[in-house]
Amino acid sequence: MANKNHGFFSHQTLEKNIGWMIIASILVVSFAGLVQIIPLFFQHSTTQPVAGVEPYSPLRLMGRDVYIREGCVGCHSQQVRVLAAEVQRYGSYSVAAESVFDHPFLWGSKRTGPDLARVGERNSDDWHRRHLRNPRDVVPESNMPAYPWLQKTVITGQNVEQRMRALRTLGVPYTDEEIAAAPKAIEGKTEEDALVEYLQGLGVGVRKAQLAKQAAEAKKAEEAKTSQQSSAQPAAQAASGG
Repeated sequence: MANKNHGFFSHQTLEKNIGWMIIASILVVSFAGLVQIIPLFFQHSTTQPVAGVEPYSPLRLMGRDVYIREGCVGCHSQQVRVLAAEVQRYGSYSVAAESVFDHPFLWGSKRTGPDLARVGERNSDDWHRRHLRNPRDVVPESNMPAYPWLQKTVITGQNVEQRMRALRTLGVPYTDEEIAAAPKAIEGKTEEDALVEYLQGLGVGVRKAQLAKQAAEAKKAEEAKTSQQSSAQPAAQAASGG
């Protein structure tokens, strides 16, 4: 069989030249990735906060930093996946718009401990304090380390204002008044206070917004039902009278 001539831009060129194959593969993967990623920067579902999500208060912001510093994200995820078992255990599945004010986000990928995306207000503040000081006091089978020093470490004087300004440059809508009042808000507070405040706020806003929406929908449906019954009564009376 006669040899066929192949142009430079052909599969044969790539198959015989590993360097060109690597370059072509990088270009294809990069282009495909950009096609999927770039639109996310312009979608409201990923750039606008979902109902109930607000910027962190100064104390919660400091608690989040303690959470990161102590490596909590290494054992606890903050994303409920769209699986029936996860939704039944933890609550409604997570959406990207919940993390609009998180820099960096703390979705995590490992669950040595349970997911914390909806942990807020499921236990009392006292429960969380006991759990942090000695997890075995409230969960006997827990393998979580204890953090007793948090209750003794005061966060007063830390650079909360600088942190809030840095977050504002990334799009978190802190006002000058909120930033100026931040040191006063954390005055005398311990790292344990801050961490408990952070944990108690996880998923609370979203959960309350969902409950409010469900209540509004139920009320609307009840009003529509009542309206239909009211309009049906005159017609029934007219039919019986005739």
